[in-house]
Amino acid sequence: MKIVVISDTHIPKRSKQLPDELLEEASSADLIIHAGDWQTAQVLEELSTFAKVEGVVGNVDGPELTALLPFKKVIEANGYRIGIVHGHGKGKTTEKRAIDAFCEEEVDCIVFGHSHIPVLRYEQDILLFNPGSPTDKRRQKYFSFGIIHAGESLVARHIFFSAKA
Repeated sequence: MKIVVISDTHIPKRSKQLPDELLEEASSADLIIHAGDWQTAQVLEELSTFAKVEGVVGNVDGPELTALLPFKKVIEANGYRIGIVHGHGKGKTTEKRAIDAFCEEEVDCIVFGHSHIPVLRYEQDILLFNPGSPTDKRRQKYFSFGIIHAGESLVARHIFFSAKA
């Protein structure tokens, strides 16, 4: 199962459209996860033309998106439990807030965003994955998003690229 993972698209503030690199991967996705800061429901609608979309709202998402999406959720993908949260809040790091959001639940993976900093590491047996941002790299060298393959195991990787849409 191929899962395309994105966060912090910030459309139309940071970009007018999703980048071609992302759309190309989305065209063969079985599932798309968005970890918040969409800024517009049009991003949800566009991604839904490629595959089922699971997502949460972030700190810049307005009433239109908060009416459609929760602040955190757990989904099942090919037998794996994936927690999704944006990661914003007060105190601690974004990563620590994301971990704390699922401290009462059993998950195999936590997908989060907010910092725009790509993360791929394990905390004990939990895969922590922040895809970065495909439209607003901030202080990062590259724009990015991620792919998780859910098969015999969960295998995650980042897709880095330099051109903005």
